[in-house]
Amino acid sequence: MSKSPIGGHLAGAPDLAQYSQVREVGDLIFVAGVSSRQSDNSVTGASRGPTGALEIDIRAQTEAAIENLRGALESAAAHLSDVVDVTVFLVNMADYGGFNEVWNRFFDRSGPARTTVAVHQLPDPQLAVELKAIARRAR
Repeated sequence: MSKSPIGGHLAGAPDLAQYSQVREVGDLIFVAGVSSRQSDNSVTGASRGPTGALEIDIRAQTEAAIENLRGALESAAAHLSDVVDVTVFLVNMADYGGFNEVWNRFFDRSGPARTTVAVHQLPDPQLAVELKAIARRAR
């Protein structure tokens, strides 16, 4: 991923619109919503079952979204430990438990403040979770 000192695009999933995926202002790093979407436009944790119905694995999507968040932070020379606030967008609150199982592997109680919001949908119907984060560059 390319370093983006002022703001810009990360190598990865194609842009759906023109905006900075990572924006630095002073000591703060703002990361736009990241999901489990990959650079080839596939979605980790989404597949078609035998009948063709969409099957979502919230654990796989959560892990991939956190890894994509890690990559976005690394583009700004930051780490998951620098994250101070995360907003989680979940399409289905029934996934809250599975989301938390994975979240707890990456963060403990000293980790970021977090708000979880139920949303009707995300830009791709295969997506079940999106993360928006603010980090503070360690001094």
